[in-house]
Amino acid sequence: MPARDLKLLHDAALAAGEIAKKFFKADPEIWDKGNNQGPVTEADLAIDRMLKHELLGARPDYGWLSEESEDSSDRLKHDRVFIIDPIDGTRAFIAGENSFSHSLAIAENGKVIAALVHLPIREQTYAAHIGGGATCNGNPIQPSETRNSSGANILTTKPSLNPDLWPGGVPDLNRHFRPSLAYRLCLAADGRFDGMITLRDAWEWDIAAGDLIVTEAGGIASDRLGAKPVYNNPHPMLAGMIAAPKPVHADIMLRLKPAPKTAS
Repeated sequence: MPARDLKLLHDAALAAGEIAKKFFKADPEIWDKGNNQGPVTEADLAIDRMLKHELLGARPDYGWLSEESEDSSDRLKHDRVFIIDPIDGTRAFIAGENSFSHSLAIAENGKVIAALVHLPIREQTYAAHIGGGATCNGNPIQPSETRNSSGANILTTKPSLNPDLWPGGVPDLNRHFRPSLAYRLCLAADGRFDGMITLRDAWEWDIAAGDLIVTEAGGIASDRLGAKPVYNNPHPMLAGMIAAPKPVHADIMLRLKPAPKTAS
């Protein structure tokens, strides 16, 4: 079933990419969602409508969670749920940058079982299903062989490196950035960077697909507390995400935890 679901996600993501291309650099209509939720464009909404129609049409017994759809507690009644971000990196899309993505995942009883992240302008498609490994454009991927966070090339934001957040000391890393969280996770899975860190709370639709792609590639993905994320929560937000090869992830987590107290 996960392999069949992945084929469904793949076909839907390619269709989403074709819609995005029609609006890309074509001055799409833009609205501000308010409450610091950022912008949304007519492309986001058109893709969301198409995905909901196609995916639920194929799997009517699945639940639905999408950034651009009104949420409903009905999804909590379903064992399987689609977790969708029609365009991850909307600001990049508006700016005419090529690093936005479509992030599609299916979770079963809280665990992602199929995932796909498609970057239509870059012509890159990252995919994974549980137990099947992870690929980019059909080729197997794996994380980097870096052993610790010192000198590592990590995708993160400046606020995530605030010293107040690092009781064990801020890692001496080389900071990089891409606007799409889903894409950052894929770049960590593919070994193009040595990991990614976001310490602020993250919406499930931003990270669900990338989470499985990282773990199926052989990396470790957790929230900022070190716990494995569980999806399809009543409030679909998780405690950030850290994704990296196992030794780098362990080093990062050690720095995030307070130093143990010594006996006096």
